[in-house]
Formats: sequence, C-alpha cells, structure tokens
Amino acid sequence: MIEAYVGLGANLGDLRRTLEAALADVANLTDVRLEAVSSAWRSAPIGCEGPDFLNAVARVATALPPLTLLAALQVIELRHGRQRSYVNAPRTLDLDLLLYGDQTVDLDRLTVPHPRLHQRAFVLRPLLELDPALSAPGIGALAAYLPLVADQALEREAAPLRWRRPTA
Repeated sequence: MIEAYVGLGANLGDLRRTLEAALADVANLTDVRLEAVSSAWRSAPIGCEGPDFLNAVARVATALPPLTLLAALQVIELRHGRQRSYVNAPRTLDLDLLLYGDQTVDLDRLTVPHPRLHQRAFVLRPLLELDPALSAPGIGALAAYLPLVADQALEREAAPLRWRRPTA
C-alpha cells in the first residue's frame, strides 16, 4: 500500500455536506483505505472569482496506481456535479491527488506532487496538520514553505468534518 494525500475543496452548494459525502465515497473505493482527515479550512479563491472555498486534506493508503486513483477521484467529482466549464471555475467538488508516496508523476493528465501544493496555504496547512514533518519529492520539507503563504487568508473551522472508516 502506498500512502497518498488527496486535497478536497468546494465553493458551490452545501460545502460541508459535499466534503463529508466525498470522504465517504473515497473511503468506499476498492483498494483505498481512508486513514486521516485534516480540519476543514475556509479560504478565498485564488486566481478566480466566486464564493469562499472549504478545503481539507485526506491521507489514504492505496494499492491503486496513480492514474487509476485519479480516475476514481474524478468519478466522485462528477457524482457531486463537478463541471469543468473553464480553468479555476467555481466548483461543487474538487479532488486533487497531491502526493503519492515518494513518487513523482509527470503526465499530461497528472502531475505529482501537485505543482502548486507548496504555494497554497489551503493545501499546506491541512497537509502539515496531518504530518508536520511531511516532505514532497522535488520540493523538500513542506513546513519551510509556510512563511511564503502567510499572507493567504485561511481560517480553520471549529467543527471537524465527519467521516468514518467503512466496516469491512
């Protein structure tokens, strides 16, 4: 099993309910075990207009190859009404494969580590909440990037996202 990190975000609809439903969907994927979920974090959109996002990061253990995991995540996005009308459009659900073990992937459909994960407070803070010593291949220790995103407004929600491991 490979340890992977999945970013979750939404800024349309019932944000909390959507993220919790998406976590349940991820937990029910074959060959994926949902291990931990960060706090929910509210952030303003970057590079686009629209309502604030609710974001989180999930740590999973998976036997799926990266492209297969990405395809499964995109099916979950579609199930929750995701439309890709234009780059950075507001969305009902966004699931990003942020890290896949210590592997790098550079394909047309997928780049891992996610190319902007170290430039986004709404990704770094939840990642480091799950593992304060986390490093990314080709990027290094992620905590070193926190000062570079300190100007990005981010607010931790008091209530945790509800999720549970499926009973097998």
